[in-house]
Amino acid sequence: MSLPFPIIDPVALSLGPVDIRWYALAYLVGFIGGWKLSMRLARWNEGKGIPPTSKDMDDLIIWIVLGVVLGGRLGYVLFYNFDFYLEHPDLILQLWNGGMSFHGGLLGVIIAMLAFGRIRNIPFFAISDIAAIVTPIGLFFGRLANFINAELVGRPTDLPIGFVFPGADEAVRHASQLYQAIFEGLILFIILMLASRVEKIRSSTGMISGLFLSFYALFRFMIEFTREPDPQIGLYFDLLTQGQILCIPMFLFGEYLILRAMVKNGWIKRNT
Repeated sequence: MSLPFPIIDPVALSLGPVDIRWYALAYLVGFIGGWKLSMRLARWNEGKGIPPTSKDMDDLIIWIVLGVVLGGRLGYVLFYNFDFYLEHPDLILQLWNGGMSFHGGLLGVIIAMLAFGRIRNIPFFAISDIAAIVTPIGLFFGRLANFINAELVGRPTDLPIGFVFPGADEAVRHASQLYQAIFEGLILFIILMLASRVEKIRSSTGMISGLFLSFYALFRFMIEFTREPDPQIGLYFDLLTQGQILCIPMFLFGEYLILRAMVKNGWIKRNT
């Protein structure tokens, strides 16, 4: 028994020879939503003279877009399909054929924020704390697009909440894309927004960045058990996917940032 899969054309709109896909719209909505909210969040501290300003976040969006696209693509090539692209380097830039890595995109955004902060003389974590809050917007819509495209499907399940994905096989599978949209998108966004409303947390530079890294890694690690492993990689130790392996250092660094912020702000007394 399974739920009926909603057949939605991956092409949202056709304008003559140009097809606009839901996946492209997901990126567009994510970037615009994150851009607008980041400027609004920056205004909270503008009156106190604390950077970054809303103008800084407005200027940063181009850097973020480049970081996500270039980092996401190179991350997919290096982390998930290196042997294939080593033999076919001409396909690396063909983004329209799919293949993006969240962890690669994250590294690309970190590099972009480091460079931007250095040029504007703004502390890195002052920027990243705002960027962390708005990132789940793009994650939410991106995972919905994965579901519409019937890609990155889940593992087989006996539960009545599964789907038979077109183009896969006849097995009833977890809708792992929707699980990720809910937890890595919606729930993570709520957690970070609530945390940002607490003055003590908002003023602890790096705390929100640490919360983002920790909760994302935790949610992704758990949901990966319902997601079909990448066929070109399989499982490590017959248990863990590539995504789970990449989440381990991400979680540990997030916990380090939280502990660092707590010690720096006197929440925890350092032993001397």
